[in-house]
Amino acid sequence: MSFVPGAAGGARPAVFWTDRPGRPGPFPPLAGATGADLVIVGGGYTGLWAAILAKEENPGADVLLLEAATIGFGGSGRNGGFVSDSLTHGMAHGVSRWPSEMPALVRLGRENLRDLAATLDRHGIDAGLRLTGKTTVAVAPHQVAELRALQRLHLDYGDDAAWLDAEEMRADVRSPTYLGGLRVRNTGGLVDPGKLVFGLTEIAARLGVRIHEHTVVTGFTRHRSGVAVDTIAGPGGTAAGTVLAGQALVATNAYPAPLRRLRHLVLPVWDYVLVTEPLTAAQLASIGWTQRQGVTDAGNQFHYYRLTADDRILFGGYDAIYHRGGGVGEHLAQRASSHDLLARHFRETFPQLRPVAFSHRWGGAIDSTSRFTATFGTALGGRVGYAVGYTGLGVAASRFGAQVALDLLARRRTERTELRMVRRPPLPFPPEPLRWPVVEVTRRALVRADAREGRRGPWLRLLDRFGIGFNS
Repeated sequence: MSFVPGAAGGARPAVFWTDRPGRPGPFPPLAGATGADLVIVGGGYTGLWAAILAKEENPGADVLLLEAATIGFGGSGRNGGFVSDSLTHGMAHGVSRWPSEMPALVRLGRENLRDLAATLDRHGIDAGLRLTGKTTVAVAPHQVAELRALQRLHLDYGDDAAWLDAEEMRADVRSPTYLGGLRVRNTGGLVDPGKLVFGLTEIAARLGVRIHEHTVVTGFTRHRSGVAVDTIAGPGGTAAGTVLAGQALVATNAYPAPLRRLRHLVLPVWDYVLVTEPLTAAQLASIGWTQRQGVTDAGNQFHYYRLTADDRILFGGYDAIYHRGGGVGEHLAQRASSHDLLARHFRETFPQLRPVAFSHRWGGAIDSTSRFTATFGTALGGRVGYAVGYTGLGVAASRFGAQVALDLLARRRTERTELRMVRRPPLPFPPEPLRWPVVEVTRRALVRADAREGRRGPWLRLLDRFGIGFNS
């Protein structure tokens, strides 16, 4: 199939999930000095969950949440809505990194997803959560054997994992590209990211969390038994005042953190997404997909796609772009070459939907670490905690991360804080100007591996020895 330049150009350059009414707020910028028991930096999933969990534990605590842009502006409002019980970026990755702890990690991940759903239910939040599992499809011959091995691993841990051959897979979701698929029915599902972030904001506000948007935290300093949080606010970046707090929690995702150490541990990788216009009943029937589960393919460069509540298809992934210097500016959210490539791959995956147009296109920065899982810790003598680096699987794991960070701030020794994943940080990324070429070399090596039946060259094998990787 030939590549059509500008194939996605007619789509609206906006995030589908938040391009609609229902956003809570607006919340005013911070104005003047204030105090708090706990200051949370970042208004995405991790920050909102930290605020909710802190208030549920201690309703009398004064919790202040500060967001540099608007609530859900970053990855929490831009993701594909895949919700997973994995804390380890998938079963195979977890077993390779923490084999002795995997039974505990699997159980904790399942408990975390269960508790996430229970919180939404308890507060009456409809976030479009559907625990339908996921299907990973093989689109190249070598991926068949890889997925069969992954099926055995899922079965070892008690998952409902079924292998579908090419005919069975295409009977489920009709694409000529499928050579088979792994259907795992009990490990997560889908959520509406916008409704989730708006719902969590509603819960936090209802519990008494003070929320301020357009307030940038520029740094922390020790203050008596607590921490002084310096801020600027508004479009002009004027001083907003210092917050004197007992503790602070950093939940900045891929965006620059007021803790310098995190800038060496987190790599902002841009991922791009398209959403179609709603499918007609006939178009929907032409692809089957009656279980409406999320789908990913099994390459190093992989796509993820799903149906929305109004029968659109969200189609994203494949390109994972690191911009030199770690840029996260909003001008990077639109990338014509990536969006047009996604449009081409969509037509190849579902040729029966060639007449369908795209309604929305956007990009977002993923907070990747060198080991593909979040990093946790404290700074300033335990006054500041953090949880960042979910590498694209943070929709549910962010709740776990928020709880870990609160445990660390409270100096609680829990099963969570004793995990090696928590106690040992990932290897830092090299600084610029070395960082960009290292990432590019790695990305090109992954492309070559996909083209060579999954065979990993010497550079990737070296990274594997140290548990380092890179993708979306």
